Amino acid sequence: MENILNFLGSISWWIWIIIALFLVAIRDIFFNKKHTISHNFPIVGHLRYLLESIGPEIRQYFVANNREELPFNRIERGWVYASSKNENNYEGFGTDRDIYLHQHLFVKNCMIPFKADKEHPNAKDKSFLPCAKVMGLHNKRRKPYRPGSVINVSAMSFGSLSARAVESLNIGVQKANAYHNTGEGGLSPYHSNGGDVVFHFGTGYFGVRDKDGNFSMKKMKELIEKNPFIRAIEIKLSQGAKPGKGGVLPGAKITPEIAKIRGVEQGKDVLSPSTHTAFSDVPELLQFIEDIAEETGLPVGIKAAIGKTEQWELLAQLMVESGKGPDFITIDGGEGGTGAAPPSFADHVSLPWVYGFTAIYKIFQKHKLDERIVFIGSGKLGFPAKAAMAFAMGVDCINVAREAMLSIGCIQAQICHTNKCPSGVATQSKWLQKGIDIPLKSDRLAQYFKTFRKEFIEITHASGYEHPCQFTMQDVDLNVDDGELTKTLEESFRYTKTPVAYTCAQDLKECTYLGGHYQKLIHE
Repeated sequence: MENILNFLGSISWWIWIIIALFLVAIRDIFFNKKHTISHNFPIVGHLRYLLESIGPEIRQYFVANNREELPFNRIERGWVYASSKNENNYEGFGTDRDIYLHQHLFVKNCMIPFKADKEHPNAKDKSFLPCAKVMGLHNKRRKPYRPGSVINVSAMSFGSLSARAVESLNIGVQKANAYHNTGEGGLSPYHSNGGDVVFHFGTGYFGVRDKDGNFSMKKMKELIEKNPFIRAIEIKLSQGAKPGKGGVLPGAKITPEIAKIRGVEQGKDVLSPSTHTAFSDVPELLQFIEDIAEETGLPVGIKAAIGKTEQWELLAQLMVESGKGPDFITIDGGEGGTGAAPPSFADHVSLPWVYGFTAIYKIFQKHKLDERIVFIGSGKLGFPAKAAMAFAMGVDCINVAREAMLSIGCIQAQICHTNKCPSGVATQSKWLQKGIDIPLKSDRLAQYFKTFRKEFIEITHASGYEHPCQFTMQDVDLNVDDGELTKTLEESFRYTKTPVAYTCAQDLKECTYLGGHYQKLIHE
């Protein structure tokens, strides 16, 4: 035995490399039945798969220019990163965008901007920017809610995101006076750290389901009674990434904790059906909304990606006839993407946000319902200029998902569905999650929101307004074509936004229904 070990020890390192390569070649030629390239080109063929596996990283860091990548280019990601760290997020030497490209937008500034006096809320808090409307007030819900921030965390569930990521987001919204949408994975302990919460559920009814997987009003009432920080309820009809398709949470991601929160079995893939069992048509949906609102006292809304509009027309007609209906509507764009989906869905099913929102806003405006609904936009709107466009079109709040993920460390690796997220944001791996420092990341989410609101306020004031709800469709232009270089939003989308009833920022600050911890600060 000693002689054998001495012989092996005497072999040079480069001979071991040759032996290893020889064994790989034998395996490729005689035993490999799956990969043609490595069979036909043993050893060398493996380089092809290696380069392909790191191709996204090569393109991201070395090949693509600053404005080229999708879904978020380097400039957009850099702005979120710098904003979340309270670093310099300015650009020098002018824009590097081609401002003559199709759909480039221009916010029209005023000759004499709006000036806030010394007693103005924004003179004391440069990021104070609540929603101009109150959820549930028109329908006389027992617990109306005015979101304390116009930018909030969109629906992303615990299970899809890691525990540390969800906790960071929740503590962050508490610091920023925003709200945190739970996503359809149920309410977890990580959503319960002081931030306002919008409880969101879909076809799986996770957290409020009975033993057969159907909706349980009893569990919903118990959930709301035990958790007073839940300020509103959102019913998901569809989402931008995969409208009309049920969701899948792989069994590998389902820990005992997730199984308990969702009310499902550990280790088995969790399938959300493509349709609801609690209702089957629009009249039943309307009644379902009213039943939940009556039992909980909270504002109830719906979320959907937009395609056909006939059923939306019916919903609007029934709302006019009954005087009832959702308190808020979240419109998700087809460009949405935190939910993994087949390319055929992600690329082609449902309209982009601008077209989807336009179609729905026109319907509710036609029926004179737009003033009683809080409209929420979701779909890459987490940048001040895009938000100005959205508010000019009729939005009252925006929800951000991927931008929020970027603020707490996401690097756009685009492997959320593999449970191998390198930043620990979209994985249940305990090791990968350890990279998330919750106090630090919660500060960064809060700082991103505050920086966003500060810059949004500055754009608003530059346009001559006090609050972005005052933007009109005449205030933003879009590049259209060579014959007529720009058109206003009004000309492009052929409707005029209904003016929002607005007095002043001080009235928002003193509102009884204002979310966040502003009320506590006022009374102190």
